[in-house]
Amino acid sequence: MALKEPGFAERQQTAAKAKQAQMEKLRAMALANEAQSAERQVARVETAKALQIRTAERKNANRVAAERKEAERAAEKARQARAITEEKARKDAERVAQAEADAALKKNQKAERDSKYAARKARQK
Repeated sequence: MALKEPGFAERQQTAAKAKQAQMEKLRAMALANEAQSAERQVARVETAKALQIRTAERKNANRVAAERKEAERAAEKARQARAITEEKARKDAERVAQAEADAALKKNQKAERDSKYAARKARQK
């Protein structure tokens, strides 16, 4: 019995079948990769949206914090201005009271001098 060796046509047919099988295998892998790629793309889009939302929330929180700080700064400035005004009014009132006290003291001293002068003049007569 002689071994039957494949002829050229049979070898060509076998090669074509192998090539066809390889192509089917590659197509199946490509479809699987496309599905995975689509899933990855969806995940990327969702991640980007979440990042945008977090960024917007952070910016909003920073804006609110800045506005609150500005309001606190304005309130502190107003409080300081009010304190300065009150201090100035208090000092003015003290100055007026001191001036009145000095005037009263001078008036009393003058009255004492005048009474001493009048007593001296009365003794001399």
